Amino acid sequence: MKQLNKRIGIIGAGVSGMTAGHMLRDTHEVVVYEWNDAPGGLIRCKDVDGNLFHQCGGHVFNTKNEVVRTWFENKFELDKEFIHVERNSVIAYDELRIPYPIENYLYYLPIPMQQHILSELLHKDETIRPKNFEEFLKQQFGDTLYEFYFKPYNQKIWRADLSSISLEWLAGKLPNPSVAEILLSNINHTHEKSFVHSSFWYPKHGGSQFLANRLAEGLDLRYNSHIERIHQADGGGWIINNELYGAVFFCGNIKQLPSLLPLGVLTDSEVDRIRALAYHGTTTVLCEIENNPYTWIYLPKSDYRCHRIICTGNLSPANNATGKRTATVEFTDYTSKEEIVENLFLVPFAPKYITHVYNEYTYPIQTADTREFISHLKNKLRAYGIYLSGRFADWEYYNMDVAMSAAMKQCEIFLSERV
Repeated sequence: MKQLNKRIGIIGAGVSGMTAGHMLRDTHEVVVYEWNDAPGGLIRCKDVDGNLFHQCGGHVFNTKNEVVRTWFENKFELDKEFIHVERNSVIAYDELRIPYPIENYLYYLPIPMQQHILSELLHKDETIRPKNFEEFLKQQFGDTLYEFYFKPYNQKIWRADLSSISLEWLAGKLPNPSVAEILLSNINHTHEKSFVHSSFWYPKHGGSQFLANRLAEGLDLRYNSHIERIHQADGGGWIINNELYGAVFFCGNIKQLPSLLPLGVLTDSEVDRIRALAYHGTTTVLCEIENNPYTWIYLPKSDYRCHRIICTGNLSPANNATGKRTATVEFTDYTSKEEIVENLFLVPFAPKYITHVYNEYTYPIQTADTREFISHLKNKLRAYGIYLSGRFADWEYYNMDVAMSAAMKQCEIFLSERV
């Protein structure tokens, strides 16, 4: 039994699974199972005719978490292997190019619109406590800015009534300035530096696949592992692909659990709630694009479906084939090639289609009780020796550094319970 307790099976070689693998491998025998033929999960990239294609988002590294930063710096040489990039994001609306975040640059907008926005900001009722995402945006920025930018942009991403989206997911993800801070930023033309990715580190070569490949080093990784079921062993522990483990770290998609776990571990009610969890996917399109100085370009205009351009070709020169400048254009959910090409024709900076990929799961959507339910599941499954961590295991919209931090915390919990 002592030897059994020293064996851990990790399902999923994304950021969370590989972080957990490194945190546990000094004290345990760790095996990481991955259904794909390469590590990375959502941060995977591939080469397309000399152009780097981020297949889901444009993942970069920065963090305000000193524990994560120290751990990361022990794995990478930031000064040698990375470029330090200053974020230069813009909101493109017809001929307007408004720097991000929009509330700091109201002076770019037409004067009548500025007047409406200022009046709403100066006369807003500070006693109102928003109950959902829509109410938060209206209360924070006023109806005019909400209708011009926040509503159309977020409806493109979430494709849902914004009043149905919980406020909990916002923590640490959006600026939350006071009226005085907004006014001072506009008067002084202050550039926003408080949010996490105002600057970031980006690999000189290979993009986020470079990160994934480095994190895979030193781990016992089993690629092309299609796990249909894990079984409880008679003497304790779990069997994955005919190998016995004392505990399992599940870093995949929680929607897999009802079919993965033995009958009886989850109740019918828990299975129903897992199946009801809402989410969106992303169609990511690699494009050639006009030369521009930007890192991200946000597209609120409702005339076309895509919501942002990630200028991955500007993050490192190595991301582009000779003579080209590339970027990825994002659409929420499945989008056909015909619709992609039709939309690109309307989009600023003249993106030209190269290839695309559809990821069914990108954005987990939380409702008012999602976190409570996931917390209940995690506590219950820990008693069985199963630990959950990752964007779709925790059903949280994690950035890379937050995914790392969450995996570290689960490892700390595991180690404290196994002493």
